[in-house]
Amino acid sequence: MLLLRRCHSLTRFGPVSIQRHPVAPAVASCAARLWSNSSGDDQRSYQRAHSPSWRHGLAGLLAGTGAVLAYGLHKHKAEQVDTIRTPTLETTLPFPIFSQEEVTKHRSLEDGVWVTYQGGVYDITEFVAMHPGGDKIMLAAGGAIEPFWALYAVHNQEHVLEILSEYKVGELSAEDLKKQQAVKSSDPYSSDPERHPVLHINNLKPFNAEPPPEILSDSYITPSAFFFKRNHLPVPPVDPASYQLHVEGLPGGALTLSLEDLKTKFPKHTVTATLQCAGNRRSEMNTVKQVKGLNWGIAAISNATWSGANLRDVLMAAGYGPDVAQWARHVQFEGLDHDVTGSTYGASIPLNKAVSEEGDVLLAYEMNGKELPADHGFPVRVVVPGTVGARNVKWLGKIIVSSEESSSHWQQNDYKGFSPGTDWDTVDFKSAPAIQELPIQSAITTPADGAVVDRSEEEVIVKGYAWSGGGREVVRVDVSLDGGKTWQVAQLRTSDKGQAAEPSPPPGRAWAWKLWEVTAPLPPEAQELEIVCKAVDNSYNMQPDTVPPIWNLRGVLSNAWHRVNVKIREDEDEEE
Repeated sequence: MLLLRRCHSLTRFGPVSIQRHPVAPAVASCAARLWSNSSGDDQRSYQRAHSPSWRHGLAGLLAGTGAVLAYGLHKHKAEQVDTIRTPTLETTLPFPIFSQEEVTKHRSLEDGVWVTYQGGVYDITEFVAMHPGGDKIMLAAGGAIEPFWALYAVHNQEHVLEILSEYKVGELSAEDLKKQQAVKSSDPYSSDPERHPVLHINNLKPFNAEPPPEILSDSYITPSAFFFKRNHLPVPPVDPASYQLHVEGLPGGALTLSLEDLKTKFPKHTVTATLQCAGNRRSEMNTVKQVKGLNWGIAAISNATWSGANLRDVLMAAGYGPDVAQWARHVQFEGLDHDVTGSTYGASIPLNKAVSEEGDVLLAYEMNGKELPADHGFPVRVVVPGTVGARNVKWLGKIIVSSEESSSHWQQNDYKGFSPGTDWDTVDFKSAPAIQELPIQSAITTPADGAVVDRSEEEVIVKGYAWSGGGREVVRVDVSLDGGKTWQVAQLRTSDKGQAAEPSPPPGRAWAWKLWEVTAPLPPEAQELEIVCKAVDNSYNMQPDTVPPIWNLRGVLSNAWHRVNVKIREDEDEEE
């Protein structure tokens, strides 16, 4: 308002709002001149008028975390359209030039938050409160955002850049731009491992990918190359010879273990366990209403054999005892993967899961009989059977026994479920518990949605997987060819065909999935099949029949009946 009052030629364009709107070049030029010439009181008045609106909730860092900058920008853009229509100025002036020294002065909400990008200067003060990544955006204040966007590459999309341009207020001086370009930020993902080309990539940096669904039902144990990849940050290069695991929070003081210590000082245990991403099948929620997060299909789930030391044994060696159980409630994990600020990936699980003899929590150093691949946590990761993948921290560097949950963003402000009626304006992440055990799940891996079956084949073979969290055993999978009107029971298996079936696990320790199969005759009159599957576990938990009642803004816990549509192609002879 202060600026508009001083730029009399602009006041004729309509009522003044203190809400920030796209800065036309003439406005930016006028603003910049006034900023440098006005008194300190005037600057403070300008800052107050343009301070962020805190009614917008912080949405949480998503992909890698996968934070989607476009959300806040699109939302802001929509609000702008609703609140004001600014006529285009016929005459535009060039943006003012700022030095890096001037930009650096704007590093707080009080002084304004400015950043640079490819030579442009942007005032993002109001956007800070809406940033999906929370206050991490403040780390870039007064400087270049390129190093951060190299880490969170989801920002490098055309529509994000277009909307960012709305915040432009000037240009960086040629001299400072030259200095900035001379300091080339290295790609933090340059040391990431090679991946199999068959994987469907949902996000390249950080790397997140899933295998073709039909691969999952081809093998009870998922080969590590095809095991879904879920990384939040760059894969850290770790030297196994110098690797150290620190265990803290117990009366005996900190315990430091090498990889060799884990292999030689503790018994080796092996567990077959399925890991599933909280966002598995998120794409189905997107068909109901857009959610935030990677667009996972049905294959963000895999099954492997893990070997390593029991977490319980390690905690006992570090001094855990009944006295600790009187005050401790959680076991926190910190990975060696980190962002540009040094913040590491972290999570925690309940203490009783960690120390239970039946919890089977491993500090795993082998996967499917070989050392852990880099993408899966080399040299050591936590495997928490029956628990959401996000708590199975990879590249494990630290274990902390605590009375508190992990303070990590991914424990506190992500991986939580909410009502379908909760949106990003009303969400309160503190109001919901962190996801631990996952609900009953099943999906059809073959035939694929949209597949065509020849009538001459006379039957259709349907395959898939089923799994339930918390060690609950899948006891039945029902399959329908007519959208749920009639059902038949699938055959379950716990091994590959031709191999002896695995014995039934002890109650509460069914950590691995079951593959299932149905061979059914093609209905004589049907031209199209709606194939549906649903699973039941030994607590008689069942999948909901549709997505809308379980829809949530993060697209997690998607476990409705899985449906695929298949067309039947009539024989040419019959058509004639």
